Amino acid sequence: MLSVSLILTTYNSKGNFIKTYESIRKQTYPDIEIVVVDGASIDGTKEEIEKRAETDRNMRWISEKDSGLYNAMNKGLHMAKGDVVAFFNDEFLEDTAVEKYIRAIEEKGSDGAHSDLVYRDADGKVIRKWKMGEGSIYQGWLPGHPTLYLKKEIYMQYGDYKEDYRCSADYEFMVRILKDGNVSLAYIPETLISMFYGGTSSNGPRAYWVSMREGVRALQENKVRWAMWITLLRTLRVLGQFRG
Repeated sequence: MLSVSLILTTYNSKGNFIKTYESIRKQTYPDIEIVVVDGASIDGTKEEIEKRAETDRNMRWISEKDSGLYNAMNKGLHMAKGDVVAFFNDEFLEDTAVEKYIRAIEEKGSDGAHSDLVYRDADGKVIRKWKMGEGSIYQGWLPGHPTLYLKKEIYMQYGDYKEDYRCSADYEFMVRILKDGNVSLAYIPETLISMFYGGTSSNGPRAYWVSMREGVRALQENKVRWAMWITLLRTLRVLGQFRG
């Protein structure tokens, strides 16, 4: 059985941490390690983490200042001991979600798995639906990073997230591992995750502009041709996710 590490990055987000933690604890998969990287929160998040760590033997955590989201993610990645790693700061829509990701990896003999997801606002309203299916980064496609379950050996082979990106290091990482077709992903055509809307790449027009600009940079740094065209196709796909 493959062990799983779910990495949570937090900073002054007590309510979201509690929702995410409780969502993980409802999962039926028996071998889940929770790794929490807190950026020295002062709103009570740290105390909530500490309280749960006292009784949860499968939870490991640190609380210290970091230099940004991707620095925190890399810290969690280095702490993780699972065979499969996912970054998770949201909510599962099914108690069997982790089971489904691992089953897809094992049945298809793939390096990882991904699924569909939705973005919800604070009132629970669906703002955006991410149904990307299967495809190629050269067509503007990419998996939803919150749904990406990847064997840790892939991270060991391809390296960490680049910390000099503001909001698109996850995209750069996925371009890096997928551009040559050597990393295989199993697709689960189900909506398994609800993402909290308003993260680093979903917080208004300015954030989208930064994300697209960094997306071009990610493609160019990985020597992918037609970076502007691919970015346009990617933008159209994202815009299509806001339709009902």
